Amino acid sequence: MDLYVLRHAIAVERGTPGFKDDSQRPLTDKGVQKMQCVAEGMLALELSFEVILSSPFVRAKQTAEIVADVFRAKKKLEFTPHLEVGGDPKRLISFINEKHGSDSNLILVGHEPYLSNLISILIAGSDNLSITMKKGGLCKLSAAKLKYERCATLKWLLTPGQLISIR
Repeated sequence: MDLYVLRHAIAVERGTPGFKDDSQRPLTDKGVQKMQCVAEGMLALELSFEVILSSPFVRAKQTAEIVADVFRAKKKLEFTPHLEVGGDPKRLISFINEKHGSDSNLILVGHEPYLSNLISILIAGSDNLSITMKKGGLCKLSAAKLKYERCATLKWLLTPGQLISIR
């Protein structure tokens, strides 16, 4: 299985008037434009996804929708609370194995520090690794089967700038 991990693009700052609930913060105009370019870079890498799993928080949802649009994959888009801020990696891994275990290419769209912790658990068996996902950054992991332990190999971790330069 190839597992791609994508952090949402640039969103409005916490505390911005009109967005008291963190889950409702949308992408900025710059975030939308940059994510469009990032998704085009992903397309230039000839990536493919059987499933696009995303946090339902607005900024992650918008990010996932941009990817789905660029890849013409809107029917592959699914939202899950297991990718929300403060989600439980064990539950996420169980959910993926139960519902998408036979899929060979998945992309997860979510938030920091949750995504870095998940990557750390999958490649090192603990959340002690210091990994930082930039907004719009993408990571590729490879695993025979997802487990809540060391089970994956880090193939690459790209910044948004690197993805944009590929397109």
